[in-house]
Amino acid sequence: MISPADFFTELDKLRINFFTGVPDSLLQSFCAYIEDTLPKSQHTITANEGNALAMAAGYYLGTGKPACVYMQNSGLGNVVNPLTSLTDAEVYRIPALLVIGWRGEPGVKDEPQHVKQGRITPQMLELLGVPYFSLNAQSDFQDVLLQAITIMQQAQSPVALLVHKDTFSSYKPAQDSATFSTFSREAALKTLLLLSEADTAMIATTGKTSRELYELREQAGQSQRDFLTVGSMGHASSIALGLALSRPDQKVTCLDGDGALLMHLGAAAIIGQSKASNLLHVVLNNCAHESVGGQQTVAGDIDLQSMALALGYGHYFKASSAEELELLWPECAAATGPNLLEISIACGSRANLARPKSTPEQNKLAFMEHLGHVNH
Repeated sequence: MISPADFFTELDKLRINFFTGVPDSLLQSFCAYIEDTLPKSQHTITANEGNALAMAAGYYLGTGKPACVYMQNSGLGNVVNPLTSLTDAEVYRIPALLVIGWRGEPGVKDEPQHVKQGRITPQMLELLGVPYFSLNAQSDFQDVLLQAITIMQQAQSPVALLVHKDTFSSYKPAQDSATFSTFSREAALKTLLLLSEADTAMIATTGKTSRELYELREQAGQSQRDFLTVGSMGHASSIALGLALSRPDQKVTCLDGDGALLMHLGAAAIIGQSKASNLLHVVLNNCAHESVGGQQTVAGDIDLQSMALALGYGHYFKASSAEELELLWPECAAATGPNLLEISIACGSRANLARPKSTPEQNKLAFMEHLGHVNH
């Protein structure tokens, strides 16, 4: 396996010492090493991958040096526009090294939302005109990096490293994620389910929120009735809005995360102006990208109340315990939406947390049946 420290040292030798991106589970140790090693002036965790490549472009304009942009391959969708209209050799000719975690690689077992993306990732890079190199645990990474950087400098445009599963050796962060609450996400979800009306339509964001919600239904002996957004990070709130507008008499609750909220924050502005009176937007805020390693988001430094009200949400509520949630719930449930409910939660989940047994399509059909659809 490749040591994150050795990989970082080699990048530094090649004059790449500015890093930005969105964390990925396959790059977890590499990202943790960067976070521990570099000051904030040299490393920024961005809201989405397009932001990261644009930052890399700005860094290049100011220094003449390329930056490293890291991401999961699912983030390629967010970076297509700046790759084709900003950094491309036919536009501004701005070099950057893309380090991409290859989820859903053919032949490697992964979750359903990664299978299609994993299969088409090489073809996407080819279509975009981005040369790429494979990086795995057995790679001569110094040689791979030298080849990639040489082509990047010649073409004056981005090149990519496709990082396979288990490429980097383990690195434990010097400091664990900051704790902003002792209220676990699972306890918060359980409390919300107990308080919500049984026919409420729940839309859950990707990651552990959907997994915990699925298990809570199983533990309660309830049929599956929630829409579990296993991919599409940052889009659960827009799914919820589309549903709320199409079914104005149906109560809709979006169970969102802080990282997902920030990834496509513009959706909150549209929700605020939608006047969807039946929509409750819940943000489970642990100030971290927990599902991919626990790297901090900036959500701990943002006044979500002022933001929500400025964007047009009808009301804002906040809780950090089951007791607080129970106390505010009557007012929250009665208030005309769209409303934002921020719940401060702790990082962490059960070690034995399982994944949904149903396929995404089965989940969709069960959800539509809960809404009263007979024919799909």
